Amino acid sequence: MRTTFSELVTYFKGLATNHKEIRHSETEKHFYRFEVDEVLTGINKLKYPAFILEGYRFAYKDMKADNPVKKRQGAFILLDHVGDPGNHDKIHEVWDRLEEIGDDILSRINADKRDKTSPVRDFDLESVEGSLLATELGNHYGIRFTFDIDCRYSREVDPEKWLV
Repeated sequence: MRTTFSELVTYFKGLATNHKEIRHSETEKHFYRFEVDEVLTGINKLKYPAFILEGYRFAYKDMKADNPVKKRQGAFILLDHVGDPGNHDKIHEVWDRLEEIGDDILSRINADKRDKTSPVRDFDLESVEGSLLATELGNHYGIRFTFDIDCRYSREVDPEKWLV
């Protein structure tokens, strides 16, 4: 079963909608599907905590067998604002809270991967890495989580898609 980028976006948007601290909705937007640079240029419009899903990159692994894999590498950012960049206690509180939210999200993904129809069924928890973020532009602090989702890739040629 193939997973598309749109399915992953819908899935992560659902996480942002259903998490009690994020509570994304169409009227109170907290979920964004931009690249980091794009978000940071429009940073004054963000609602906090913001859940930002980055696009992913992918690579193919032959596995030297009949089970080739498409390895998707993606990331999401949890971001918040601290008015005073010198208030290190507040910054640490924000990082602590965002790390806890990130743990909640990863636990949910790990549980959802048991569903064979889930777009994250091949999520690899051991691939997850988190990095603290601090931006000078607008005093934003957050955590960037990177992850891998593998899926089977068929090398079979579909004759319906070729003229010859």
